[in-house]
Amino acid sequence: MMKKPGLIQTTAGDDLQQDPLPAYTNRLSRRDSLKLLAALAASTLLPALPGCEPVPTATKTGNATGTEHWPELKLPAIDAKGYGKDPNLIMPPEAPWPLTLTAAQLTMLAQLADIVVPAEGNSPSASQVQVPSVVDEWVSAPYPSQQRDRLTILSALAWIDDEAKLRFDSPFTALTAIEQLAIVDDIAYDNENTPLQFQRIAKAFARLRNLVLAAYFCTPEGIKDIGYLGNVPIAGAYPGPTAEAYAHLDNTLAQLGLTEFAYPVA
Repeated sequence: MMKKPGLIQTTAGDDLQQDPLPAYTNRLSRRDSLKLLAALAASTLLPALPGCEPVPTATKTGNATGTEHWPELKLPAIDAKGYGKDPNLIMPPEAPWPLTLTAAQLTMLAQLADIVVPAEGNSPSASQVQVPSVVDEWVSAPYPSQQRDRLTILSALAWIDDEAKLRFDSPFTALTAIEQLAIVDDIAYDNENTPLQFQRIAKAFARLRNLVLAAYFCTPEGIKDIGYLGNVPIAGAYPGPTAEAYAHLDNTLAQLGLTEFAYPVA
């Protein structure tokens, strides 16, 4: 079953896995992650969301941990050059810029990504198709929109880890699944019912969630999950348009007064 974009898929219960998940391992080459980065940049699943804009400061107030908090990150500028406006997607450059996320951040991102897109039936989870590596490539790229997302995503990861330590005295990656979901459920949606203390992180998490979803559906496995059947070679001679297609075209041309341009059918 296809995952539902924009939703956090969680299941509360005692049967959730309680053991810490293993560290995330990147299995993508830089060329492969750059190809997926290009697909992600062109994806219609990744609109310009409020989460990538400067987030307003919330008034300090009580929450599950006592007070609102936000990591004020001072990130070093990325001065690497991009690969131009006409990149070679067949043989992209091997490593045009350094990657951003640490091993710990990638593992945390993998756990969050698998909450957003868990394994389901024959469909793999987000981390199984290397979505964290694609997001890492995205926030490392030296382009303006990616650099706005860099601050948003790194701030979201820092906030979630801080919240885990405040609530449960452990980093997010060491929490049980139930504890992780307790945090994610509080920040999963940004709407009129979101408590003030979670509004800033909810906006940032919305951007993270949409990056994960868009990256997932850019992978071959994600495309298959959608059920997309394009780019499939036809065996043998091309059969041409069907009679129904010809009839639809003829009707459209007639409505436009362009019948003389109809293609004759042998």
